[in-house]
Amino acid sequence: MFYVKLNGQGAVERYPYTLTDLKRDNRNVSWPKTISDETAADYNVFPVTPTNQPAYDHTKDLERTAVEVDGSWVEQWTEVDASAEEIAARTESEAKSVRLDRDSRLAECDWTQLPDSPLDADAKVAWALYRETLRMVPEQAGFPWDVTWPPVPGS
Repeated sequence: MFYVKLNGQGAVERYPYTLTDLKRDNRNVSWPKTISDETAADYNVFPVTPTNQPAYDHTKDLERTAVEVDGSWVEQWTEVDASAEEIAARTESEAKSVRLDRDSRLAECDWTQLPDSPLDADAKVAWALYRETLRMVPEQAGFPWDVTWPPVPGS
C-alpha cells in the first residue's frame, strides 16, 4: 500500500511513500510491528486509494500523484507529452525488440530450408514465403509499434 507524505502546510511532499520510508525518515522512533493509519497520520502520512494506471502510448509519460477527495487521498494519473529524445529512444528500443522476435521466428524455421528437410516442394515454398515476409516486417508502415506477423504455414 502506498501513502502520501504531507509537509507542514498540508501540501504533498512525497508520493508514493511507504511505511518503510516513514521508519527510515524517523530512525529515532521505536515503531510498533504494525503501524496504524492513525499513527502514520501523526507524522503527516496518509493512505492513498490506488487507481488503475491508464493506457498510454510511447509518445506520452504518466505522472502520478495523490489528491485529496472528500477527506481521503486518491491516486491520480496525468498524461504528459514525452520529449522527442524519449520518443526516439523508445522507438529504437521497440524496433530492436521486434527485430529480436523476428530473428527468433526465423531461427525456429531454418530447418525448413535445408536440402534434407522432410518437407515437400510446396511446403518448402510456403515456408520460404513466410521467411521472406518475416524479413520484411521492418518495412511495415506501423513498424515497430504496429506489427502484423505473418501466419505460420500449416497453422
